[in-house]
Amino acid sequence: MTRAPNSLCDIKEIPDLGIRLSDGCRLSARVWRPTDAEQSPVPAILEYLPYRKRDGTTARDALTHPWFAKRGYACIRVDMRGNGDSEGLMEDEYTQQELDDAVEVIEWLSQQPWCSGSIGMMGISWGGFNALQVAAMRPDPLKAIITLCSTADRYADDIHYKGGCLLNENLGWGATMWSYSSRAPDPELRSNWRELWLDRLENEPFLPSVWLRHQARDEYWQHGSVCEDFSAIQAATLAVGGWGDAYKNTVPLLVEQLEAPAKGIVGPWVHKYPHFAVPEPRIGFLQEALRWWDHWLKGLDTGVADDPDYRAYLMDGVRPARWYAERPGRWVAEASGATSHLPKVTMSLTDAGLGDSGSLSARIRSPHHCGMDGGEYCAIWLGPDLPGDQRADDSLSACFDSSPLDNDMDIVGAPRIRLKVSSDKAQAQIAVRLNHVHPDGASTRITYGVLNLSHRDSHSDPASLTPGEIYEIELDLDQIAYRVPKGHRLRVAVSSAYWPLIWPSPETAELHLTEGEITIPRRETAISDECAFPPPDAEEPWKIKTLRDSANSRRVETDMNTGEVKLIIEDDFGLVEDCDHGLVSGGSAQEIWTIHPDDPLSARGACDWTQEQKRGNLSLKTNTSCEMWSDTENFHLRATINAFENDVLVFSTTKEDTVARKLM
Repeated sequence: MTRAPNSLCDIKEIPDLGIRLSDGCRLSARVWRPTDAEQSPVPAILEYLPYRKRDGTTARDALTHPWFAKRGYACIRVDMRGNGDSEGLMEDEYTQQELDDAVEVIEWLSQQPWCSGSIGMMGISWGGFNALQVAAMRPDPLKAIITLCSTADRYADDIHYKGGCLLNENLGWGATMWSYSSRAPDPELRSNWRELWLDRLENEPFLPSVWLRHQARDEYWQHGSVCEDFSAIQAATLAVGGWGDAYKNTVPLLVEQLEAPAKGIVGPWVHKYPHFAVPEPRIGFLQEALRWWDHWLKGLDTGVADDPDYRAYLMDGVRPARWYAERPGRWVAEASGATSHLPKVTMSLTDAGLGDSGSLSARIRSPHHCGMDGGEYCAIWLGPDLPGDQRADDSLSACFDSSPLDNDMDIVGAPRIRLKVSSDKAQAQIAVRLNHVHPDGASTRITYGVLNLSHRDSHSDPASLTPGEIYEIELDLDQIAYRVPKGHRLRVAVSSAYWPLIWPSPETAELHLTEGEITIPRRETAISDECAFPPPDAEEPWKIKTLRDSANSRRVETDMNTGEVKLIIEDDFGLVEDCDHGLVSGGSAQEIWTIHPDDPLSARGACDWTQEQKRGNLSLKTNTSCEMWSDTENFHLRATINAFENDVLVFSTTKEDTVARKLM
C-alpha cells in the first residue's frame, strides 16, 4: 500500500542506534522514523552535533524531529565523536575528522533499508556550520541542506575574531565547550561509561589556546570556510538567521554567492530555531522546511523554487531594551538576490554632525569600559542580553547626528563606513555603531562593526600603524533590516574601545578622524507584509520534571576603591528529570569581565561552569573554570577541570598557556 504524500505516519523512536565508522568508533544516534519505512523507504534528515542528544538538545529535538518523521522522513540526531553517548575523542571544532565522519554517516544512512537514498542535513550554529562544510565535500546522497545561524567565513564572522579584533566570545564559548565536553555519557546506555568519561577528561583540549594561535586569517581558518569556494556547494541550500543573533551576514551572502539553488529567511530572532524563537513573531519553520525537503528529497512540486530569494523581517524602530518579547514590523521580500542591489544613500561625518559634506576633526580616546551596553555577542541563553540604551556608550564616543528624518527610513543591508584616520600608537582598534536616536534622546543600536586597524588592508597579513600617518579605511557594519521613524535621528558613534565585546589593544590609543562618510542601503518604504508564513507548529514538548528553575542575570559593578568596572553574567540553566528515561541533568555558569577605564592591560575574563548528572544513586558533576589576561607581549590563560562521582574527586587537571600577541 502506498502512503499518501505527507499523510501523518505512525513513527517509532530508537534512542541509541549505533553507527560503526570504518575506524571502529561507534557513534550514537537517536532516530525517529515511520514504522513502515522498511516497506516504504523514506529520505533521511541528519542533524550532527556535539551538544548531546540525551540531555543537551532534547527540548528542541522533541519539538522538531518527530514532526518531520510523522510526515514521511527518517530523522537522525547524531552525537559527534567524543561527545554525548558516542565513542572517541574530539580535538577541535570542524576538524577534517568531524567532516569525514559526517560523510561516512551520510553514506551509511543512504544504504539502510528504511532510507530511500536521498539525504538532507539540517542544523543551527555548529550544526549549521557543518551542514555547509559537509555540503562542500559533495557526498552524492546529500541533496539539500537547511543551515541556521551559521557562517561562511570562520575567521571574519564567527565567535573568534571580528574585523581582525579578538572577540571575548573566543574565551566565553571556549569555556562553554570546556564544560560541555567534560560530561559523561549516560551510564544507562554505556556499560563502559566511566572509562569513556575519564578518557575524555584526560584528553580534552582547551580550545581558546588553539584558536589564539591563529590570530590572522591563515590556513586554519580557511579550512571549513565555504567562502573559499562557494561553487563547491551543490546541494540546494535554505539559509535562516535572526537579527538578534551574531550571524547576521551569512544569509544574504549565501543567497548572492551560491551557484546552487539558495533561498534565505531572516527574522527578528536570537540564536534559536524560528518555530520557538524569540523575539516574536515566530514562523511556521517546520512547514517551510517540509516544503524544502519535499521538493529536493522527494521531487514534489511545493513551489519553493518560486519563493523570493530573500525574505527578511523589517523591524520597526523601538526604544532600547535588554529584551523584547516581540518586535513589531513587517516581512519584506526580494525576488532576486538579497541586499547588494538595493539603492544607497551616503551621508558625511562632519564637525556639524551627520549629513552634507563639511570639515571634520574629531579626536577619540575612549575609556576602555566603553561598550558595556553592547549586549551579548551572541544572544542565546534568553537572559537580558540584547543591547541596552546606547547613551552611556555614546557619551564615551565621538557622535555624529543627522537632522530629524523627513520620512521613515527603511535600512535593509549592510551600511559601509569610510574614514580617514590616524593613531598616536602603532596598534589601535575602532568600533562604529549606527544608532537610532529618539526625540527624548534614547539611543537604540541598529547595527555595528569593529576593526583592528592593523588589519585595515588584510586579515591574512596585518601591519602595524605608523603613528600620525593618515589611513583610509573601510568597514562594513552587520546586515540589518530596520525602520527609523520620521522625525527621529540617525547617529554614527565612533569609539576606540568596545569592551567586553573585543579585547583591547595593549596601549591606549587616540584616534584622529579627518574625513568620514557612511553609505546606507535604503529600501523603498514597505507598506505591509510582502510575504507570509504559516503559524508555528511543533510536536509535543519534552516531558520533564523541574527540580530547579532556570534564571538569568546581567549586571555592571564599579569598584569605587580601584575604579575597576565589572560585567557579571550569571546563568542558571536549572535542573530537570527526563520523564521518559529518568536522567537528571542541569548546570549553571558565570562570566566576569573586568577592566579599568584607563588601563587596557587590566582586562581580564573569568568563566566558571558546573554540570550535573544524576541517575538513581549515581551523581556526577564537573566544575570547570578558565581565565585570561594579557600584558603588552602575550596572552595568558589558565583552565581547570574537577570531576566528581558521588561527591568524590575522580579527576583534576589545570592547564596554563602563554600565547604571543601578534598585532592583536
